[in-house]
This record gives sequence, C-alpha cells and structure tokens, in this order.
Amino acid sequence: MPPNPNDTVMDKLVSLAKRRGFVFQSSEIYGGLGSVWDYGPLGVELKKNIKERWWRSMVHKREDIEGLDAAILMHPKVWEASGHVAGFTDPLVDCKHCKNRFRADDPRIKGTPGEPSAQCPVCGSKGTLTAPRMFNLMFKTFIGPVEEVAAVVYLRPETAQGIYVNYLNVLQSSRQKVPFGIAQIGKAFRNEITPGNFIFRTREFEQMEMQFFVKPGTDNEWFEFWRQERMKWLVGLGVRPEKLRFHRHTKEELAHYAKDAYDIQYEFPFGWQEFEGVHNRTNFDLSRHQEFSGKKLEYLDPTTSERFIPYVVETSAGADRTALVVLVDAYREEEVEGEKRVVLRLHPALAPLKAAVFPLVNKDGMPELARRVFDELRRHYNVFYDDGGSIGRRYRRQDEAGTPFGITVDGQSTQDGTVTVRDRDTLKQDRVAADRLVAYLGEKLKG
Repeated sequence: MPPNPNDTVMDKLVSLAKRRGFVFQSSEIYGGLGSVWDYGPLGVELKKNIKERWWRSMVHKREDIEGLDAAILMHPKVWEASGHVAGFTDPLVDCKHCKNRFRADDPRIKGTPGEPSAQCPVCGSKGTLTAPRMFNLMFKTFIGPVEEVAAVVYLRPETAQGIYVNYLNVLQSSRQKVPFGIAQIGKAFRNEITPGNFIFRTREFEQMEMQFFVKPGTDNEWFEFWRQERMKWLVGLGVRPEKLRFHRHTKEELAHYAKDAYDIQYEFPFGWQEFEGVHNRTNFDLSRHQEFSGKKLEYLDPTTSERFIPYVVETSAGADRTALVVLVDAYREEEVEGEKRVVLRLHPALAPLKAAVFPLVNKDGMPELARRVFDELRRHYNVFYDDGGSIGRRYRRQDEAGTPFGITVDGQSTQDGTVTVRDRDTLKQDRVAADRLVAYLGEKLKG
C-alpha cells in the first residue's frame, strides 16, 4: 500500500514499521497497551545489529572495558542510595472529568492546576484539574508471597546502578586498573506520565550504558574523549552528521550528581531530541553506595599508593531511540524510472536482511538455482527468498525493508552460473558468479 501523501513522516514510518515487521503495538489484538511496543522479525534484527555494533566497539575492541549483565531486580537500598526513591519524581495532575493525566508543567494546560479557572487541555473542562502531586516514576513490585512494605522491590529505571554496585567485583575479577570501564545492555522501566512519539519515549526500554572509572583530576580529559568517540560512532552508523548535534546542559539542567553533561540530539520530524548522553557523574554514585552499604569502594593506585573514590564518565544511549534515529534517518521517498518508491537506506551492517534472492520466473531451472544460492548465502548472512509477484514489486518490498542487495537468478544464470546483484541505493546492477557471492557480499558489508 503506497503511503498517504497527507500523512506525516512519523505516520508513514509507523505504518511501514508495522507493514514490514519492524515494530508492532504491544497486545494489539486487545486494543494495545499505551507506549509499549513489540519488535517484529525485522525490528529485532535491526536492534540486535545496533546492540552488537555498540558492544563490539565498547567491549571487544578495547582492552580497558569489561562487560556486565546485572539483574533487573536489585536490593531496594540501591535505589535509596542513588536518590531514586526520594527524588525520581514528576509533578502530576489529573482531570476529574475525562480522567486524563498530565505533567503539571504541560504547556497545554490553561491556568494553574488546582485552581477553579484551570482548563483541561483534552476535554476543555474548567476547574477539573487536581492540584499537583509528586509521582515516582519507578515501577514497584514485591518479592515473596506477601505484599508488604518489607517485600517491596523496584523494576530498575536505569542500568547504571547495576554497574556501580558491581564495580569492585569487576575490578578484582578482571584485574583491571583505573582508568577502566564497565559496559552493559539491558532493560529499564519508567512509569512515564507522557510517553509517546512511537518508540522514542516508552515505559519499557533498553539501554546501552558504559561507566568509565577514572582518577579525579583526569575526568575532564576523559569526558571530552568519550564525547568525541560517541559522536564518531553514531556517524559510523550512517546517520547524517547534519542531523546530529550536542546540547550542553545548563546549570539549571544539570543533574544534582553531574559536573558536566552533553546530550547528543537528532533532528526528528518532531524536533531536536536527545537519544544519548555523556555525563561526568563525579564520584557521587560510588560515594553514596559506600555510605549506604558500609563497604569500602576506594581504589588503591598501585603506582602511587594513593587511595581515592573514582570519578565516573558515563555514556548512556537508548537502544530503542537509536533504532528510531536509524529508521528516521534512512527513510526516503524517491522517484525511480517514473515510479515512486519508499526506501530505507540503512547502513548495510545494520540492515536486518543483507540480501534477497529472486528467481526471475518460476520455471526453466531458475527456482532450483535460486534456492541453491539462497541456501549457501544463509549459512553466512540473514537473507530472504521471494518468488511472488513481478521482479519490480519484489525489489520495492525489499527497498522498504532496507535490504541492501537484490540477487536475481535469470536465464543467463542457468547457462553461465552468474547472477545479477542490484544495489539498493545506486540501483547499479553487477553480474557476479554465484560461487563468489559470499565473498562479494562480505566485501560490500564491511564497516
């Protein structure tokens, strides 16, 4: 189905995401669950490729960063020490008439919430907005059979604290020395009041975080290093540099624990928004956990015999937001040979499918050869076989899926063993020997 010209880019992308199996509304057959999304066959591959590329750059290519997978459920004192129990709150107001809920600072609210003149931005009722009340964004649950205060635990709102409480374990078991980092990819949960914009702001999401432990006094240097490294990595995903920018936090925006902080923002159709951050968290987190746990978290420098609590430079990226950046940035509507096409110009390394194999027609030995080509390729890459419809329609389907290469088996293929390889972006077609396809694609998919 062609996109509706009256739809916004986000409308078109959401439609494509469902049509091609990138992202579905969670529990859709029951009417869906607000701002919770499921990744379909292509979406799960795209996000996996992003996470694997991040992990390779952070952990596998560096000697000074170790990996971790901490549990989602943690001792409740962790969240007291981190400040989340007391401070992870937003002011909330409810409309008593239409039952909608808003942040108290929602610019659509007319007047002061709680006052008779205040007007609901949804139903327009006056005097129906409650006075603001503080709302903790952590999801609460219970351990054990009895729901009581002593059994309360939280679904983690960030993955960073799992790294901090394992700092000593990783340091000692890996025999690392400061400066070194710990990287983690994992789920986090926030009971957001105003989620939205597709997978940009959701209640369940995945983070890619790395905490780099450094000696106080060297933190500014490492902060600048990681700021530049993260931007280079994002450009390496194929994201257009002109769509990326840094936003430095003002004094009013800085978190209470931060000495300096930059957001990396992307220019979405709904405006410039943050999807990754680089933060100088000082020694706040380790100091708080030392205080609340009673365990010494100081580092003994083997060279100088100096003891100190390390400063932390954090790089924190949302895997879901990064996936959205990649999708939005890749989305194009183009005209090819008088026909309109929708294409996702995904970096080949991120593309869910690396190639699709098509028999030109379903006769004359072409399907058999195409199947042999497909079976050989799928031993090495995630590939797709399609023999339905005209070759043009099959190309268009794969363009929408972001598949970088289309491989067509035709009459010449059965005679000389060569196939046509079509490039998604340039539309250039090469004749390649079928037994060289694995090496040919390997060269094209580098980077």
